[in-house]
Amino acid sequence: MRDRRKMLLAIGTLALLLAGATGGVQAHDIPNDVTVRAFVKPEGDRLRMLVRVPLEAMLDINFPLRGPGYLDIEGAEQLLPDAAMLWLGQEIELYEDGVRLPEPTLSAVRLSLPSNRAFNTYEDALAHVTTGERLPPATQIIWRQALLDVLLDYDTTSAESAFSIRPGVERLGLRVISVIRFITPAGAERAFELRGDPGVVTLDPRWHQAAWNFVVSGFEHILDGLDHLLFLLCLVIPFRRFWALVPIVTGFTVAHSVTLIASAYDMAPNTLWFPPLVETLIALSIVYMAFENIVAAGSGDATRIRRRWVVAFGFGLVHGFGFSFALRETLQFAGSHLLTSLLSFNVGVELGQLLVIALCVPALELLFRYGVNERMGTILISALVAHTSLHWMAERYETLSQYPLTWAAIASALLDGIIPWLILFMLAAATAWYGFKYWRQPPAEEVAAEQRTG
Repeated sequence: MRDRRKMLLAIGTLALLLAGATGGVQAHDIPNDVTVRAFVKPEGDRLRMLVRVPLEAMLDINFPLRGPGYLDIEGAEQLLPDAAMLWLGQEIELYEDGVRLPEPTLSAVRLSLPSNRAFNTYEDALAHVTTGERLPPATQIIWRQALLDVLLDYDTTSAESAFSIRPGVERLGLRVISVIRFITPAGAERAFELRGDPGVVTLDPRWHQAAWNFVVSGFEHILDGLDHLLFLLCLVIPFRRFWALVPIVTGFTVAHSVTLIASAYDMAPNTLWFPPLVETLIALSIVYMAFENIVAAGSGDATRIRRRWVVAFGFGLVHGFGFSFALRETLQFAGSHLLTSLLSFNVGVELGQLLVIALCVPALELLFRYGVNERMGTILISALVAHTSLHWMAERYETLSQYPLTWAAIASALLDGIIPWLILFMLAAATAWYGFKYWRQPPAEEVAAEQRTG
């Protein structure tokens, strides 16, 4: 089918050339940057998709020109239906309950000027594509500036089905961004900004779908984040007892959950200098933990446990902002389940951390038993981590120093969201404190036994 359409397009273009009705035909290369805008909305037993794409992204199609690069409107309109089906109708994949929908019906197609703003809303875009005035044949527009607007209709069984999409437009340019807005039957809007080929994207995920996806995302993120792994390693090095580490790592998780959620709800400073500041502080946290291990090498576990969970909690607040930067683009896949997705992400992070502990504890135990003694091994590993982190800190501080940062600017940015942030912080601190007290409290039987023997 695709080859047949290409052949018809080639024949049509050749006919225009032979007819001499135009001043030329434009051949073009793949454009560098292409932005595809689309609305998707289920209505009854059909799914409507409005698409706007630059005309220059319709590859292999030589649109007729007149004069110095102006598009021949009448001649180009003859090629639009096949172009729309070739590069959009056949490439975009829409799914209903996991089953791919058949090829759509091309309900409308038209050219638009770059100044047209109809795609700001679904209603305006639909009215423009279906009933709006067409461009007059005498319109003078450079062909690379023209826009192609298309309405595709897919047959479905129910508007309440679970719909998903694979944009399939990544070949239209060297760098392609798809801005897709899904209108739910209830009228809510889900917005996506997808780059290249994102695979199949669920347009309105159920809560369990969002939860599972973010658990996986959190698990993968902690394993891919080298700075977070090194911080975790510094927490683990002085200990080789799994259960003794659980409250420390959990304190770290509770803390970064607070700042991650705060950032997702726009309680964090929204300034250019904030991300490099956080990244610098993350590197500093690793350096601190590494040097603390070196200085305290050989001290008792009990002393460290009482203090280390507090340090892990404090630095966890900083790491939470770092997680939020990585999660920013992913949150668009949460649908209406933002809090569920954030909590699920943290569950995934915690599972990943526990896996790292489960691997590191026996590995360190074997190293210190058969390789080097505990004190020397702790110093060597911590020194290597500190060396790496010092380089990171220097590089990140160099980036931070490019911004005119003052204490007044920091105070002003923090005050914008300080009150709700402090409330969350105090709640998290209280939860962590009482949880730790409960964790450290000896069983009632042991207390009674001590009293009897005393």
